[in-house]
Amino acid sequence: MNIRRLILDVGKGLNRPSLLELSEAISSVKGVEGVNISVTEIDMETMGTNITIEGANMNFEEIVKRIDATGAVVHSVDEIAVGSRLVENIRRYQ
Repeated sequence: MNIRRLILDVGKGLNRPSLLELSEAISSVKGVEGVNISVTEIDMETMGTNITIEGANMNFEEIVKRIDATGAVVHSVDEIAVGSRLVENIRRYQ
């Protein structure tokens, strides 16, 4: 399956891994072309992040393995895009 985009909900410790360490671990996976990490919440000991990863033929299991190796945890897959091109989500208002 040609995974082109992943949006992951990832939790991490407040100080470790750093956002830089986390982005380096993800970007080292073959096929990853770009990583965007946004902080979504912070409490006394943990930080919630929303991670967008784009590329071609990305290995989902390897991405999760690299995130886990930093000490962070994938809580959920919030979006996945596969195929020969990216299709943007169009919001419908009801």
